Amino acid sequence: MKDIFLVLLIMVVIATPSLCVTVVPHADSSFNVVSYGAKGDGQTDDSQAFEKAWQNVCGATQDTTTLLIPEGKTFLLQPMLFKGPCKSGTINIEFQGTIVAPKTQGAWKWGGLNKGAWVKFSGISNLVIQGGGKIDGEGASWWQTYPEITPNALQFHQCKNLRLSNLTHINSPKIHISIYSCNDFSIANIHIIAPEKSQSTDGIDITRSSNILVENSNIETGGDCIAINNGSTFINITGVTCGPGHGISVGSLGKNNTYETAEEIYVHNCTFIGTQNGARIKTWRGGSGYARKITFEDIILVGAKNPIIIDEQFYAIGHNDIHTGVQVSDVTYDNVRGTTDSNNAISLTCDDKVGCTNLVFNNINITTMSGSEPFVECYMAHGKCSSSFPNVTCLSA
Repeated sequence: MKDIFLVLLIMVVIATPSLCVTVVPHADSSFNVVSYGAKGDGQTDDSQAFEKAWQNVCGATQDTTTLLIPEGKTFLLQPMLFKGPCKSGTINIEFQGTIVAPKTQGAWKWGGLNKGAWVKFSGISNLVIQGGGKIDGEGASWWQTYPEITPNALQFHQCKNLRLSNLTHINSPKIHISIYSCNDFSIANIHIIAPEKSQSTDGIDITRSSNILVENSNIETGGDCIAINNGSTFINITGVTCGPGHGISVGSLGKNNTYETAEEIYVHNCTFIGTQNGARIKTWRGGSGYARKITFEDIILVGAKNPIIIDEQFYAIGHNDIHTGVQVSDVTYDNVRGTTDSNNAISLTCDDKVGCTNLVFNNINITTMSGSEPFVECYMAHGKCSSSFPNVTCLSA
């Protein structure tokens, strides 16, 4: 009887596999753009394949979804919008190949030249982009042909908790990476390249964003290596090599009589090689607001034309016009050393209404490459200076 019961039990188990086998969904789901029809030959328009892949990536409900851009291929893309919010907890873009923009002669296919950006990520949280790939903005013909409507290459808008690393970005039509209204964004091990004479090809522009980290990157452009604009707070830049280009700038702030602000900015362990400027704060006469709580520390200069510069930008305004000014305050320069290939070492030209207050200079050593005496310009600047060559006498007094 026991033998019969055992045979019957074995038969039931075999006939009902669900009793002993449980199917567990994979925690990660990967979507390869090639599987959606992308050719990757650098000639075929792969935009639709990327759009279809993104729809599945963004709509998937796994904890982590991955968009794969495979290595060894070059994907031609028209302007793209990767839009959230997405359903998965984390979206990982394995960026191993190359994406390339249309050349200007094909730019009329962009659906109108007034596109603000070539590739835009908007409203996405928990996004990780990495993988050693390359972004080619094909900017060469844009710089001369359509300067007034030139698009940025890569833009992040209203995104949270982003990580961007290990990419090469070349020849943007305008700004290479634009960060607008984002929070908690880290950029690491990025190499940005554009010719020194290319117009307005900033490396990274940050606007209305907070808790932004840029580290261990090399930026060679025709514009600002990094520009920190209105509404930016808690910005940390460390281990960045800049040059050629216009240096690392806070601003400009206050253009066209606007109220604009920037604060809690820390630039540390950065090197400027052959740049037009080094550590710069720039404001516009007639504007209002503030730039404050800013530190430039452990800075190396190699032939920078204007190593330390705070300058007020002037435009057509009568000498007797009453104007406001952007208040520059609580700015520290500590351990800034190296050479300038001009005679300009330090230039502090502050607004004649509000001036600059609480400027602190420590351990400054800037010499000229020619061996001539370095020059200091000082107007409406207030603070203190210790151990500085050249001496900033208006602050020492």
